[in-house]
Amino acid sequence: MLYKENKLKIYNSLSGEKEIFKPFHEGNVGMYVCGPTVYSNVHLGNVRTFLSFDVIFRYFIHLGYKTRYVRNITDVGHIVDDVDDGEDKIAKKARLEELEPMEIVQKYTVDFHTILEKFNFLPPSIEPTATGHIIEQIEIVKQIIANGFGYEANGSVYFDVVKYNENHNYGILSGRNIEDMLANTRDTEGQSDKRNSQDFALWKKAEPEHIMRWPSPWGLGFPGWHLECTAMSTKYLGETFDIHGGGMDLKFPHHECEIAQNEASSGKTPVHFWMHANMLTLNGKKMSKSTGNNILPGEIFTGDSPFLSKGFSPNVARFFMLQAHYRSVLDFSDEAILAAEKGFNRLMEGLKLISEIEVNTTSTLDIISWRKNCYEAMNDDFNSPILIANLFEGIRFVNVLNDKRETITVTDLTILETTLNQFIYDVLGISKDANSNQSTDKLEGVVNVLIEMRNEARANKNWALSDQIRDKLAVLGIQLKDGKEGTGFTY
Repeated sequence: MLYKENKLKIYNSLSGEKEIFKPFHEGNVGMYVCGPTVYSNVHLGNVRTFLSFDVIFRYFIHLGYKTRYVRNITDVGHIVDDVDDGEDKIAKKARLEELEPMEIVQKYTVDFHTILEKFNFLPPSIEPTATGHIIEQIEIVKQIIANGFGYEANGSVYFDVVKYNENHNYGILSGRNIEDMLANTRDTEGQSDKRNSQDFALWKKAEPEHIMRWPSPWGLGFPGWHLECTAMSTKYLGETFDIHGGGMDLKFPHHECEIAQNEASSGKTPVHFWMHANMLTLNGKKMSKSTGNNILPGEIFTGDSPFLSKGFSPNVARFFMLQAHYRSVLDFSDEAILAAEKGFNRLMEGLKLISEIEVNTTSTLDIISWRKNCYEAMNDDFNSPILIANLFEGIRFVNVLNDKRETITVTDLTILETTLNQFIYDVLGISKDANSNQSTDKLEGVVNVLIEMRNEARANKNWALSDQIRDKLAVLGIQLKDGKEGTGFTY
C-alpha cells in the first residue's frame, strides 16, 4: 500500500500547524465535509471547497486507504444569516417561487449534483440528509440536556455555552474568547429565551407559519443548524473520526458549535484534523449577488457572463481552481482562466506525445526523483499547485524525449507515463473524455477562423458578409461577443 511509504502532513486548523497524518484505524480514513444548503444554485465558492475535498478524497484512495467520505445535504433550511431567529432559507425560497419546500430541495439538489458531475467529482461514500436524521438529532439534544449543557425555554432548546465553558474550551477552534464574545454581544430582539447571548439553538419551536416541523419532546419544531452535522458525522464515522472539513466561513460558529455539541453529548473530542478551504473572489472582490459581482459555475461553461470573453470546458475550470492551494484565496478572472486554459492544453498535448517516444537502453533523465517530487507535493498538505508544477516538468521530459535530446529506458518511460496519468486523471480528477475535448478544440478552431473572416469583412466594410457570419453562427447556437479585447463566443 502506498500510504505505508508516504508520510502525509495535513494542516490542522485546531493546532494551527501541519501534523503527520495517522488515522485512528490503520488503513482506514473517515472524513466528513459540510455539504450545501439546497435553496439556490450552487455557488462557485462552494464548488471550490468541494473540489478541494474531492482531490483530498482521491489522494487517499490513490494511497490505498479505505476511505469513507460523508458529505451531507442540508434540506431543513437553517435560519437566514445563520442566527437563531429569522426566516428559514428553504421556506423563504419556497414562498418566493410558490413551491413546496421539498420541491425547492429537490430542484437545487439536482442542480448541485449536475454541476459536480460536470466537474468530474467522485460521489461521496454516503450523502445523508438532515431531514433523514431528525430522530438522531433529537436523541443528541436529550443527551446534552441530561448532561447539564442544554435547557428548554418556551418550546425551544438552547446550548448553555457558559456552563459548557466551565470545564471545556468554547473557542478552541476559532481562537475566540468566551468572555470577550459575551462582552461584545448586545441582546437582540427574540433572544429573551436564552440565558446568555452566545447560547445557540439545539431545537427551535416552530411558529404557526413555519412549514417544516417535526414532533419532539419539547413540542413541534425543527433542529438547529449545527446539530445535523454532529448527528450525521458521528452516526457514520463514530464518536471520534479523522477529518472534518468545510469552508473557512464555517469555522465559527458552525464547527465550533459542533465540537461543543459532541463533547457535551458523548464526552469525547470528535475530530483529529479540522480542515478549512479558503474563499474564492471575483476580479479581486468578494463574490456577491447583491452587488452583481457574481458568477455561477454553469456560466463558466457557456461563457454567458459579462465577466467572461468565452466559455470554458469543465476540465479547464477544474484545472484553474487546482492551481491555487486549498488554504489560499483564489481570485477568478477572465485573464486567469484564459491563462489556465493555455496551460491545460499544453499538459494535454504533452500527454499525447508519449506514445511517439522511442525507448533506449539508457535513461538520461532522473524519472525516479521526479516521481518522488510529485508525491512530496501532495504529501505536503495536498499542495496541488506544486504538484502541477512537477507535472509540467514531466511534460518537459516528454518534449525533450520526443525531440530526441534525451534518452529513456522502457521501464522509466512506463514510470513517467503512469505517474502523469495517475496524478492528472486519478488524483487531480481531470476527465479522461479526450474525444469530447478534441471535439471542443476543433469547434473552437473553426469558429475562430470564421471570426477572423468576419473581422476582415468588417475591416473592408463588408457589413453584409459580417452580419451573415454572425447570424449563421447564431442559428447553430453560437453567439459572438464583441468586446474591447476582440471577439469571443459562447455555445
